[in-house]
Amino acid sequence: MKNKIYLSLGSNIGDRAENIISALSFLRSSNFVDIKKISSFYETSPIGPKQKSFYNIVAMAKTNLNPQDLLSLIKQIEKIMGRVKTLHLGPRIIDMDILFFNKNIIAKKYLTIPHKEIQNRLFVLIPLVEIAESFVHPTLKQKIGDILNEKLLTLRCQKVKILC
Repeated sequence: MKNKIYLSLGSNIGDRAENIISALSFLRSSNFVDIKKISSFYETSPIGPKQKSFYNIVAMAKTNLNPQDLLSLIKQIEKIMGRVKTLHLGPRIIDMDILFFNKNIIAKKYLTIPHKEIQNRLFVLIPLVEIAESFVHPTLKQKIGDILNEKLLTLRCQKVKILC
């Protein structure tokens, strides 16, 4: 497995921790994704409409899939787990995003890598720093740890609490 990827996983419906664990199990059992590192679980305030808080993690993995096939796999797992598209930034049983794919930069209508909101989301930055503090964001040209340090004050309205 040659491609190094970082994924963000979150849930705010039902057993949030179990939903994330199930998504990781689906990824592993696909035999296309080899999970190497997982951050702690974080409880985070939602962005968008009033709803239950999220549980979030970041995982580093290896894959032989190309970015489009990885996205297809992720969407398939979300569908199997019962994710239904509702309102933008609304509640979801599982949400998986590709944060980074190697150091590739991809800008397509259906796929943007690096994920365009990484630097604006503490619920991504904090667990990402836990497992990849020195990783250099390929478009911002900064280490993830430095991005978090810059953003802590401006993103302070986002509540993030470590669970385990």
